[in-house]
Amino acid sequence: MHKTVPPGAAILLDFIRETEVGRKDRASYDVIYANKQKRLRQPLTTMIFGDVVDAQRSWSKSHGSSAAGAYQFMRATLIGLAREMPSVEETDIFTPDLQDRLGYHLLKRRGYREFVAGELSLVEFGRRLAQEWASLPVLADTRGNEHEVKRGQSYYAGDGLNRALVKPEKVEAVLRDVLAAARRPARLEEEGAAPVVPGEPAAVPMRPPSKRKAVARSGRFWTWLLTAGGSIVTGLKELNLVTLDWRVQLVILAVIIGFAVYAISSMPVVREALGLE
Repeated sequence: MHKTVPPGAAILLDFIRETEVGRKDRASYDVIYANKQKRLRQPLTTMIFGDVVDAQRSWSKSHGSSAAGAYQFMRATLIGLAREMPSVEETDIFTPDLQDRLGYHLLKRRGYREFVAGELSLVEFGRRLAQEWASLPVLADTRGNEHEVKRGQSYYAGDGLNRALVKPEKVEAVLRDVLAAARRPARLEEEGAAPVVPGEPAAVPMRPPSKRKAVARSGRFWTWLLTAGGSIVTGLKELNLVTLDWRVQLVILAVIIGFAVYAISSMPVVREALGLE
């Protein structure tokens, strides 16, 4: 499965692929309608996207449908996807990865994100999936493509071509698995990293709150202050500033202490060095 497809969607695509073509291995990506892929001049997954769309025009007449690939894309569907996905080009090879990306886009088009977010019911999402893939059944009685259809029938039942290939209970079980996988935090690759919810932007890891040490309890701070005070007095003597008027000396001392306080309060490096972080 392509890396851009989140876990929940991957489960659903695997299920759809198996239901649509009867298998979910690597060969499933080369299947065309009625399993007539052996008549192709080359495997579907080695053809370029544009050639697949062109060839589908004749498949509709010779095979009865243009459905192609693991998710049985119809010709009109592929043309629509190419318009909606700027990253897809005519010259792209119709690889399994590309088909997975196209399949995931169809899921999003049918409300996958709303479903995992709890904004779309399981029954309604099931109906939308049945509209996209005729082999899937509706999960409740509803109006189908041509007339009323019962739970368990294909949305397209009665057209003489399509029927549901799986029980509605199976679809419901898979959709519950999809929800569980989509809402489960991904395994943290790095200790302390923030959990990532599939389909949502990754959270920026937050710096753990620092254990600040009260200034009054910091032995290192008072040691530094006494040492600095002694150094100031020694410096005044060395510079022969002790002969100055006491008021001038007081101003100099106030400036030095003021700078020290500013450094301690505003410079993280200084605070860390003094053990105040």
